[in-house]
Amino acid sequence: MRDEPVKKIADTTPVAPKTAPTRAFATEPVRRDSAAALPFGRQNYTLMLAGIGVILAGFFIMSLDKEEFGFGFLGLTLGPLVVMGGFVLEFFAILARPKA
Repeated sequence: MRDEPVKKIADTTPVAPKTAPTRAFATEPVRRDSAAALPFGRQNYTLMLAGIGVILAGFFIMSLDKEEFGFGFLGLTLGPLVVMGGFVLEFFAILARPKA
């Protein structure tokens, strides 16, 4: 017997067209608790602005020193202490829990 090549038959099953996946739309936006949505409260931002003001005041105090190269009391002692106090205030402003 002679081997005859196998004829391929075209697949005639209907193929559904591919569509983009759809997602369900919510009728109402999801509302979150306002205290949980924001990491900082009004008190935190107020303390942060006060800390920035204290830091700037410390640098201004350092610039007022009349000694050569800022080696007087204002440039070496008072100004840096005020700047450090501003950074401590910023630290507490970041770590303070917002009031609910």
